[in-house]
Amino acid sequence: MPDARDEVDRIVDSWLRERPDLDFSPLQVLSRVARLARHLDRARRTAFDRSDLESWEFDVLAALRRAGAPYQLSPKALLQQTLVSSGTMTNRIDRLVSRELVERRTDPNDGRGILVQMTPQGLTRVDAAITRLVDAEDELLASLSPTDQERLAALLRKLSLGFDEES
Repeated sequence: MPDARDEVDRIVDSWLRERPDLDFSPLQVLSRVARLARHLDRARRTAFDRSDLESWEFDVLAALRRAGAPYQLSPKALLQQTLVSSGTMTNRIDRLVSRELVERRTDPNDGRGILVQMTPQGLTRVDAAITRLVDAEDELLASLSPTDQERLAALLRKLSLGFDEES
């Protein structure tokens, strides 16, 4: 399939014709990443919609789920994992409480602190969403062999490490 061409090839060819003085190799990679990100975003929205969750709700519930039983974290730990402001997190917790997906509990180790704990309904929703998401993402990668997927993951990890260090 080395002769197969996609939309990015056509775009780059047009740019090369118009601006032969520029090196368009970054577009060969990053334009494809951007296009794939749009497909991934659609797949994620569909997976979350089918579980009656917004993407931000999934992010919070997923952080709680990954914490393991009893699926609770402090608001500060949730902030660190979801990278939002404390005001935004307070609002998100309030909305999740009103939807009965999480509860606020007094921290037994600190009477003034609180913990956010996922409810059984929240657990059911996040488990359904992650199952749907993994299935959808598997479909997106179906044209790559497991070896190609590992190679791509390693290259993307190498690229993203530089950005993670800047954060």
